Order: sequence, then C-alpha cells, then structure tokens
Amino acid sequence: MAVSLKNIATILFVCSILVPFASARRHKDDHGRSKLHVGFYDIPCPQAEKIVEEVVAEAVSGDNTVPAGLIRLFFHDCFVNGCDASILLETTPSGEQTEKDSSANGRTLHGLEVIHKAKARIEEVCPSIVSCADILAYAARDSVMHAGLPYYSVVAGRRDGLISRATDIKGNLPSPNATVSEAFSIFEKKGMTLEEMVVLTGAHSIGVSHCSTIASRLHNNSASHGRVSAMDASYAGYLKSKCPAGMSPEDMSQAIVPFDRNNQFKLDNGYYQQLERREGLLHFDQAMVDDDGARPIVRRMAKQPKTWSTKFVKAMQHLGKIDVLTGIMGEIRYDCRAVNFESYNSLQWLKVPPAQT
Repeated sequence: MAVSLKNIATILFVCSILVPFASARRHKDDHGRSKLHVGFYDIPCPQAEKIVEEVVAEAVSGDNTVPAGLIRLFFHDCFVNGCDASILLETTPSGEQTEKDSSANGRTLHGLEVIHKAKARIEEVCPSIVSCADILAYAARDSVMHAGLPYYSVVAGRRDGLISRATDIKGNLPSPNATVSEAFSIFEKKGMTLEEMVVLTGAHSIGVSHCSTIASRLHNNSASHGRVSAMDASYAGYLKSKCPAGMSPEDMSQAIVPFDRNNQFKLDNGYYQQLERREGLLHFDQAMVDDDGARPIVRRMAKQPKTWSTKFVKAMQHLGKIDVLTGIMGEIRYDCRAVNFESYNSLQWLKVPPAQT
C-alpha cells in the first residue's frame, strides 16, 4: 500500500512529540513523580549548567574563598529538611526567623550572591524552569572543581521548598563542639554512613572558622568542659596568636582562622594528616582521631589521597539527594530569596500570630 508524503510527515511529527514524553516517563517513579537524573534540563534549559559554571568561575576569579562558602552553603541546606534551597529564603509566609538568619548561619554564610546572580541569568533565558535547589547543587560541584577535585555529574530535578525555619537547625547540623557520636547520629538520620561523615568533613581542608567558634578550645571556657580534645602545643600557640584571650566578643566573631594554614584553598587529604599531628581546628575534627570508629578511616584517608577524593565526590552526590522535593512538590522560585507570590498567598494560614501583651 502506498504511503503518501503527507502521511510520512504526520508520522514523523507524532513521533517527535512522543519521544520527549517517553523519555520523561522513564524518569518517573511509581507514583508519577519526577526522579532526579543527570541532564534534567537538557531539553527545557540546556544552558543551565553552563551559566552556573560561568557565574561561579567569575566569582572565584575575584574571591578564592567562594568555593568553601558554596560547599558549606550546600551542606547546611541539605542537612536541614533536605536540599530544597530553604537556606536561601529571606522571608516566608509564616513570618518566622529563617535558616539563613539563625545563629548557626547568620553572617557566616558566604556565596549567597553567587546563587542569586546565577538564578537571575538563568531566568533571562529560561524563566520559571530551573530551581534554586539545583543551581546550588551545580554551584557546589563547580566549587569542588575550582578547589582541585575532578568534575562529577550532578542529578537534577529538585524543587524549591516553601518553608524555612531557624528552629529546624537544632538537631540537624552538627555543632563544632559535638562528639563524634553526636555528629554521627545526625548523619545517620540523613542516611549517611560513618565513613561518609569522615570523608565529607575533609571539606575542612579549605575555608576558615571564626575565633568565636574555637575560643572554648583555646581558653578552657566552661562551655568546653569535658570536650577539649588534645591539641599540638605549637599549633595551639599559633591559634592563640590569632585569637588572643583578651579579644572582645565582637572582635572574636569577626576574626578568622584558616582550617589549613598552609593551603586554605585546595581540597585535599592534608586535612587528615593535620588531624594525625593533632592540628584539628575544631573540637569535632580532632575528636575523630580519638574515636575507635572514625580513627581508622582518618588514617586511611591521610595515606590515600585518590581514595579520599573519589569517596568525597560520591559523598557529595549522595548529599545532594537527601530529602529532596520532586514532581509537583514545592515550586520553582522566580527569586531564590522568597517563595513565589502565588505560594505566599496560599500559605498565609501559616503566619505566626503576634505575641499577646
């Protein structure tokens, strides 16, 4: 039977429509929700990853502390109610204090402007398509690369959260003065192993901490009673020169100390070698050497740089999948700083009532 050119054209047109839908169906779970997958924006916004890469590169060229800030931002977002960009919200319909403004974050956050700039550029070419949560995941990956580790693929398809509460931080972010068991209990709740905890903590090979965070270790304040892990005397002297006991609380909160005084901009396994020399900046870092479970992992990572870098990348990929919103959950924000107008109106019932006088 002869087939007309018109019929062939019709068949080809229908197939061209069905192929994307078939591809999308392969990335659905049993409940019809979109799964995270690599190349999520290949069709609706193929420029997305490239734009984030360019914005991060621009930021790093002017400030080499950006990678550490973005990696920390990603971790703090994912560990508090999942990777939903809730840490970027400056206000929510409930009127509660947000994660961003909590004492655990506050002015210590670095790299927020990079995410906002990337989002603005993407909105110009692909409005209302790419989530802030995915932009943050891409930016964290690019930061890892700028800090010296290899490129790795990032799954996408995360949606942005509608709620951000400072009160949710407690019990979800390990304290700098936490014991290993306390910190691991938090990681375990997120579905992460002890090895992943030790490996991810290797991110402390870059970046800085504030003197106010380590003051209790240096000056034997009551806050650290029973939790002062042994520190190399020479290293302690170095830290005390940076954070002297006579500093005012305001100065303590402003003064910074690098995690690695020799190379604070390169992600490497030198962090673990420092721990073996008892040069861990935070109590929690140093405590891993004294923990029966963590110590063998620390020693292995100190001796095997390639093993650590491979495991670090895999742990970052796992981190990015924690408690994500997908499908029709959450939203795609127009601006990472605030929930969309429609969502804001529909969530007004969450608003916290004023205190009674």
